[in-house]
Amino acid sequence: MAIGCGPFNLGLAALAAPIDDLDIVVLDSVDTFRWHPGLLFDEAKLQVSFLSDLVSLVDPTHPMSFLAYLADVDRLYPFLVREQFFPTRREYEAYLLWAVERLSPTLRFGHAVEAVQWDGSVFQVTATTSAGNRVGYAARHVVVGVGTEPWIPAVLAPAAPNLVHSSDYLNHRDRAHAADTVTVIGSGQSGAEIVVDLLEANLAGGPAVRWWTRTPWFAPLDFTKLSLEMTTPGYMDYFHGLPEATRDRVRAGHWQFHKGISTDTLDRLHDLLYRRELLGRSAPVQLRNGVGVAGVDPTPAGRLRIRARHTDTGSVIQHTTDLVVAATGYRYREQNFLAPLESRLRRDSRGRLVVEQEHAVATDPELTGRLFVANAEAHSHGVSAPNLDIGAVRNARIINAVLGRPAYRLPRRTAFTSFDITDDELAE
Repeated sequence: MAIGCGPFNLGLAALAAPIDDLDIVVLDSVDTFRWHPGLLFDEAKLQVSFLSDLVSLVDPTHPMSFLAYLADVDRLYPFLVREQFFPTRREYEAYLLWAVERLSPTLRFGHAVEAVQWDGSVFQVTATTSAGNRVGYAARHVVVGVGTEPWIPAVLAPAAPNLVHSSDYLNHRDRAHAADTVTVIGSGQSGAEIVVDLLEANLAGGPAVRWWTRTPWFAPLDFTKLSLEMTTPGYMDYFHGLPEATRDRVRAGHWQFHKGISTDTLDRLHDLLYRRELLGRSAPVQLRNGVGVAGVDPTPAGRLRIRARHTDTGSVIQHTTDLVVAATGYRYREQNFLAPLESRLRRDSRGRLVVEQEHAVATDPELTGRLFVANAEAHSHGVSAPNLDIGAVRNARIINAVLGRPAYRLPRRTAFTSFDITDDELAE
């Protein structure tokens, strides 16, 4: 049983499909599959290669690979000639929808899981359908992959209803383009792509744009070759073996792997700013880094006054805007349906689930079924946990653990960098 039907559990279902003695059902509360619809800009690209699909990094011959999808829709040669390893997000979603269609017998949309219990021999999973019917499933093992949800800091709460989270931006795009002033708070890739869209509107006579971020600079994603080895299974295993306090310290330095901006997007931003100056557009644009928002005050005119503290000088600054786009990231979804199991689950010193190397939650010995997690173990497995390029390997590990045999061969060497210290290196 898998709970949540994002790319990770969809990949689990794909890898499970050819195995005769493995049955899987995937439940999700939504009625239809969509993948980040509020951020599917026409030209926005994945930050990972097409090989980071549902299956290829453990089984490149699998019939649900991205290349199999391209061949099926007769787009393999155009993709070759395009010479781009990074598909657009729209094409990746089209690939996922193609996979959903082929895996439909194992997927149950419109099923909101309410409780997962252990009856002494199997998990009992209770869900409510979108039609209001209560249904139950028995499962020997459970994989929880419910993903993350948009997070808005409490300091921005007074901005509602004049606030849009970046994840929902395209549903409010017309409103943003029609505003006099739009403020984007927070950087990262999503914030940068939204600023690109607003700058293009600004060039066409659209809104004034302000971009405020707490980070000390508009930092690029660290996608240099040897740095990317920190996102491989080899580093993931090394990271998992570190003490908890060391993992927390090390992980704090990995922010540029997921909070930075692609160099292509940074180039596009600068080009738009240059063109805007060349053309002499009048609606102002401001990019300001190193500012932390301190408060939001609604004005009598229905606008918002944003107050912030400038990190370097300590000065308090403010401006007035019509609409705020919060590019403030995501947080893990609450997993209240695990409450019946809480007394059996082990947690670390900070209250986080203890997750073993094979991505199973550590539990008391009486719970003989395995409870696995996907994209909920960054604290134990490191920066690669939310990345698409680790999904196939994680799912292969889960399947091998469930079956008790190597149904999928796992990659043995994934990095040139040496992470572990070997015995012959130790000083005497």
